[in-house]
Amino acid sequence: MSEFALYFGLGKDHILDYVNGYDHILFVLALCAVYLIRDWKKILILVTAFTIGHSITLALATLNIINFPGNIIEFLIPLTIFITAAGNLFKEDSTLIPAKVQINYFFALFFGFIHGLGFSNFLRALLGKNENIVSPLFAFNLGLELGQIIVVVIFLVISFVLVDLLKVSRRDLKLVLSAAIAGIALVLMKDRIFW
Repeated sequence: MSEFALYFGLGKDHILDYVNGYDHILFVLALCAVYLIRDWKKILILVTAFTIGHSITLALATLNIINFPGNIIEFLIPLTIFITAAGNLFKEDSTLIPAKVQINYFFALFFGFIHGLGFSNFLRALLGKNENIVSPLFAFNLGLELGQIIVVVIFLVISFVLVDLLKVSRRDLKLVLSAAIAGIALVLMKDRIFW
């Protein structure tokens, strides 16, 4: 197996590992909760903004340019999930009108910065003293993006079935999903309190 394939697989598995990576899945679902299948471009921009933020801090932390205590990052990750999900509860469907740049794109980018720090210690240990981290980081982040797109596609198919075929209210789906994610995030925050 090539180095590129190894790190690509690690990135994909980082998102799709529902046992250890469920916090990333929850975050991606919180990002998607207000959208339907016809909004796929907006969702793609959101998850790509998240990946860009994740990539930047992952690279900086792996190179030891920035360093944050792991216990603080482990608390901040569910906090970002909670903020995103709770924000969905107060969004009116009418606020989802088309705009060239939406504020939630910036939130996804910023929260990606935080999530990127969460995986940096593991990746740093994996890379060891490897001088060239560009290719492994690029492969990892491509795999991460693919994993997120898989989660998004599954979400969009389920929401299509529920909203468009079974006529579940879009508002009800958004509220139930976002409230459940916010509740899980609160429990994770309680379990990861660092003070």
